[in-house]
Amino acid sequence: MSDIEAEVRRRLFELQDLKYKEFACKLMPTVSPETVIGVRTPDLRKLAREFSKRPEAAEFLKILPHGYYEENNLHGFLIETIKDYEAAVAAVDEFLPYIDNWATCDLISPKIFKKHLSELYEKIKVWLISDRTYTVRFGIGMLMSFYLNDAFRPEFLEVVAGIRSEEYYVNMMIAWYFATALAKQYEATVPYIQEQRLEKWTHNKAIQKAVESYRISDEAKAYLRTLKVK
Repeated sequence: MSDIEAEVRRRLFELQDLKYKEFACKLMPTVSPETVIGVRTPDLRKLAREFSKRPEAAEFLKILPHGYYEENNLHGFLIETIKDYEAAVAAVDEFLPYIDNWATCDLISPKIFKKHLSELYEKIKVWLISDRTYTVRFGIGMLMSFYLNDAFRPEFLEVVAGIRSEEYYVNMMIAWYFATALAKQYEATVPYIQEQRLEKWTHNKAIQKAVESYRISDEAKAYLRTLKVK
């Protein structure tokens, strides 16, 4: 074990909260409890900010696979601090094959991506055709994070609606994407629900999530409820 890996592990165990570990494990059925230390996200982010200022951070990002869930999350938070777009994409590409759960997948959102949306979209299209569950989920997540406001184009809805998967964690993200799109781009999105363009389970889950949103009007929620598929 390298010095930086040993130091990271020691610091993580110093931050251990066993009650939080118990809570986190219930949310992540795909993660073995033995690999979860139990470190709260704000503490992990603080640690990432500290390590990102040290040259050893680059060395830690080369150590894959990690042994612990929190080491993976720290890895993701360190990627977020990379200021060069190409380097951030390369680091994401290197890390994605090692992601084995929805929580690690969803926490990564490099700030530099916002300044390179046209190039990023080309990369997202590659992630979306991967045979890896969490690579596809990550790609959908990036479309949801960066392309539902000013950068929105109707073709993005078409791209996500075209994804077909047997994987629960991909379909859940498709549902989440469409629920968010209904909140932010209702007129463009609602035809996809009206025309039942999604798989039945995903369609109904998108409606459920949309109805739970405080950003959608009561009138729209009432209408969406009538579009559920039995």
